[in-house]
Amino acid sequence: MYTISIFSVGKNKEPWLVDALAVYETRLRPALKIEWNLFKTEEKLYHAIERLPKFICLDVSGKEFTSESFANILFEKLKQHGSHLNFLIGASNGIPDTIREAATNRICLSKLTLTHQMVRLLFLEQIYRAFEIQKGSSYHK
Repeated sequence: MYTISIFSVGKNKEPWLVDALAVYETRLRPALKIEWNLFKTEEKLYHAIERLPKFICLDVSGKEFTSESFANILFEKLKQHGSHLNFLIGASNGIPDTIREAATNRICLSKLTLTHQMVRLLFLEQIYRAFEIQKGSSYHK
């Protein structure tokens, strides 16, 4: 089984968000465990990230992917990193350069400015889509 840990500030307080995240977590559950690491402050978030040996940033300055190429890179990284990946969603002020430079990769989910809550949902849907692409299901098309 794979594990993806997602690090972010804020909380999943909106009922619509909790429900939507639960849908994708349930769909992913047979193959993937999602671990949410939500922090009240940027300082606590970045302190936790600094202790990780490897992590990937979701950052506007990162590389953009199609869903298919994201699926390929996701499974490549899962194999390289022992079936466990850590992802960082930066705070509203962006990711500090020292943290960004320490990341093993940077992925741009969108050039649009999005709330942390929306990023969590969109990113989880893309992870689910990647698993469906890998299986060859009709979900993607």
